[in-house]
Amino acid sequence: MVSFFTRRGDLLVAEELAVSHWTPTQVGGHAVCGLLARSLETHCPAGFVPARMTVDLFRPVLNAPIEVRSEVVRQGTRITVADASIVQDDQVRARASAAFLTTGPEPAGRMWSPEADLPVPSEGSVSPYGAPPLFKSGDREWTHDFAANQNADRKTSWHSLPPLVDGEPISPFQRAAVLGDTTNHVCHWGSHGAGYINTDMTLTLSRLPVGYELGLRADNTVTSEGISIGTATLYDRTGPLGTCVVTALSNGRRQIDFAR
Repeated sequence: MVSFFTRRGDLLVAEELAVSHWTPTQVGGHAVCGLLARSLETHCPAGFVPARMTVDLFRPVLNAPIEVRSEVVRQGTRITVADASIVQDDQVRARASAAFLTTGPEPAGRMWSPEADLPVPSEGSVSPYGAPPLFKSGDREWTHDFAANQNADRKTSWHSLPPLVDGEPISPFQRAAVLGDTTNHVCHWGSHGAGYINTDMTLTLSRLPVGYELGLRADNTVTSEGISIGTATLYDRTGPLGTCVVTALSNGRRQIDFAR
């Protein structure tokens, strides 16, 4: 079965799905986020759920064997915090922190929340074993066709992911983390392609995904002088479950033309 990574002893090696769109010598941010989530979730105590994960992508992760390290920073009765990092050539290439929270009853009263208008494709549109993503631009229909979505309309994507590591089922938290980095795609894919590269990713979750499908809808993009903030809603067939935010830098000289 296709996967993002395979094991080589205690190290992990990128497969084609994990390689960056920007250059074949590097691992893509989506795969980096997934690996860090895989390590962080080993520190999630029973009765806790992952509520926030922040990833800093400050050095390229090379398309070479990867070591992932992690540790618990604090374990409390309601909040647990853990850190993780990717190490290559004795250098930390990317790092992440996660907050795990206990669940419990909701307080009394009502609060404002926006009306959820989250599009979903028909049942069976993607395979449960991993499939190419579906995209939707504005009010257009869902399609796998990248060229049909290279425009300035609001983007929504729909995904089914294969295993992160060969021989392991992908966990709900890993699915969410991989998709969190894809916020850069739905928020910064315009009429001439993708011209921003994200330097971080923050994923917030009120619950874990249900099922094998996940959607991501662009909510806002704020840009100025080559720096852009993109925010998106992460959701499944039962409704919204979290928010993703990326901070991105202009990378116009290496802009990716997905229509090609």
